[in-house]
Amino acid sequence: MRIVIAEDDALLREGLALLLRAESLDVVATAEGPAAFLDAVDAERPDVAIVDVRMPPTHTDEGITAAVEARRRLPGLAVLVLSAYVEQAFATDLLTQGSARLGYLLKERVGRVEEFLEALHRVADGGTAIDPEVVAQLLTRSRPDTRLERLSPRERDVLALMAEGLGNAAIAERLVVSDGAVHKHIRNIFAKLDLPPTDRTDRRVAAVLHFLENTRT
Repeated sequence: MRIVIAEDDALLREGLALLLRAESLDVVATAEGPAAFLDAVDAERPDVAIVDVRMPPTHTDEGITAAVEARRRLPGLAVLVLSAYVEQAFATDLLTQGSARLGYLLKERVGRVEEFLEALHRVADGGTAIDPEVVAQLLTRSRPDTRLERLSPRERDVLALMAEGLGNAAIAERLVVSDGAVHKHIRNIFAKLDLPPTDRTDRRVAAVLHFLENTRT
């Protein structure tokens, strides 16, 4: 796995590089700003980019803008975005605009090495990784669509883990239940959210989008 890191905080940038190299991952370049990051993407053709949301010069959305441009230049590039705190609008838009090979984690998650590496590999393998804290904050907000109120507490737990990007086996392990129980809960979620089988829509993605769209402020 070839990785480029874009982070303006030198300590975090170098710490990430050391951590990943210790795991035998190939950090091919690091950058402290958007321009240098895009140059590295062009030169190194990485598999994954780890990008800070807020970068120079204005420290607003330069990292996101650079990540979008990097994926335009290198289609299929996996991007794991890091943020110092929860920004729900971006987390929701992450899935709304297409979630394949995308992740959004709080920087504090880096310190939980096993969780961070699991999210990185999930994104690199084509999946999605949404920080559990983002999901938790969304769960506490008002829900304008009453269909979510139909879900049982356990079904809500399963849907929240689906929103993080976990597959059925990982959900079963996290909740300490059988794979069959997870399949049953997901079937119930689809039914209660009025998501019938169709060739045009991935019901799993539709359920997660419904959850995120209806738990934002």
